[in-house]
Amino acid sequence: MNYLAHIYLSGDNELVTIGNFIADGIKGKRYKEHPQEIQKGILLHRHIDTFTDSHKTVRQSTKRLHNKYGHYSGIIVDILYDHFLAKNWKKYSDTPLENYADTFYNSLKKHYDLLPLRIQNMMPYMLAGNWLLSYASIEGIGEVLDGMNRRTKNRSSMNEAVEELKEFYTEFENEFTIFFEELMATSKEKLNELNHI
Repeated sequence: MNYLAHIYLSGDNELVTIGNFIADGIKGKRYKEHPQEIQKGILLHRHIDTFTDSHKTVRQSTKRLHNKYGHYSGIIVDILYDHFLAKNWKKYSDTPLENYADTFYNSLKKHYDLLPLRIQNMMPYMLAGNWLLSYASIEGIGEVLDGMNRRTKNRSSMNEAVEELKEFYTEFENEFTIFFEELMATSKEKLNELNHI
């Protein structure tokens, strides 16, 4: 799953949410160097990734892309699933996505000193482009995929995946909906477990 899903699945604890958001850059046991609530977020992030990568419905989505995009298929599906979360946001939250995104951005600013350098450097671009809100449109997802493609020095052709999104829109959306129900349940269980350690 991509940024929006990880943030959403963290619940309403700011530090858990930040831990989940920064987790990709925290390797191995280095998570133990962080405050306890941040650690919970990092461990939750790892649980979400493991559950996602091994899920048969997600594999259905990635299989559709594999011939063209190879090992980048999983990254693309993460981004496409964030699109469906953003697009169907009202189904998952009573807080409008614009407000939800602003609250998260403010939280990042408030806890700036806890963020790894890579995230601090990324923040101005995230805020300027309002990434979390932009996921709701196909154009916004196109821009995200363009950016990812540039980061691979145009080797991945991820920018072209917006065409598969349009072509198989219903299939991807149905797969996301089925999968996300299960992901919400397992994330809630994991968070509950982490809170009782």
